[in-house]
Amino acid sequence: MQKSTVTAKEVIEQIIEGIQEKKGKGIAVVDMLELGNSICDYFVICQGNSPAQVSAITDSIADMVREKCGKKPYAIDGLRNAQWVAMDYGDILVHVFLPDVRKFYDIEHLWADAKLTEIPDLD
Repeated sequence: MQKSTVTAKEVIEQIIEGIQEKKGKGIAVVDMLELGNSICDYFVICQGNSPAQVSAITDSIADMVREKCGKKPYAIDGLRNAQWVAMDYGDILVHVFLPDVRKFYDIEHLWADAKLTEIPDLD
């Protein structure tokens, strides 16, 4: 189902669905629209418990966004080690971390003025 104009919010909904389908945890959406001069409009951040789960989450996000929104990422980086995978959807950057790597970089708190929305984990 290809849509001609898909909003960022629709893409983010599919990213979240893709994460939850593979039991990703700690989903956070960082809204940087109000900041100006930021590298993108949104970060979507989550974590998986193993490199295999990080890879599975990445694949699930790509599939879900492609199927529901007709969009492919411009680039995916980090799959070789699968400790921190970045997916570039232009105005949305997705980061899938292993827990200790996420804790170390703490990217959701780099922009103190950005609006941070945490999505509850599914059980």
